[in-house]
Amino acid sequence: MLRRLLITGYKPHELGIFDNKHLGIGYIKKAIKKRLIAFIEEGAACEWVIISGQLGVELWAADVIFELKHEYPQLKLAIITPFLDQEKNWQEEKQEYYRGIVARADFVTSVTKKPYEGPWQFKAKNAFLLDNTDGMLVVYDEEKEGSPRYIVAEAKRRSEAEDYFFTTISALDLQAIVEEEQANDF
Repeated sequence: MLRRLLITGYKPHELGIFDNKHLGIGYIKKAIKKRLIAFIEEGAACEWVIISGQLGVELWAADVIFELKHEYPQLKLAIITPFLDQEKNWQEEKQEYYRGIVARADFVTSVTKKPYEGPWQFKAKNAFLLDNTDGMLVVYDEEKEGSPRYIVAEAKRRSEAEDYFFTTISALDLQAIVEEEQANDF
């Protein structure tokens, strides 16, 4: 049973994406959407998708959730940030995008209930999210390390030691989506 699914992955700059018009975003969203639909239709009973509200894969996943809610109204989005006002130092355009997603989320809270104090808050967020989800979908490739590496390592340990679902969308998966889309264009 996969009632509470954590979705995470790279930040935009880790993928060479520097604006919301980048073509790669559409492919990442399609890959996430395809995987979520498969979970739902295979009877995983996915009710909650949980993100920490990071720029990149997590916010793109939120867009996918909002799109899927029309077809799967039982699907809900929770944003559980590591600390309050995580968007405070972001560029204004990115803050507006984030706030628009937060406004549409079904549940929003912060793990530490205080502004940024230190890296321990990211560790606390990772532990909380893993403790309170049934599995994780991550856009990540072992050959391209990035910010998700810490939570990926812990999720893998959990999946080996207990009943914790862990799956990735890799560079090869994204390449398959690109090729599929290009074939459909012809």
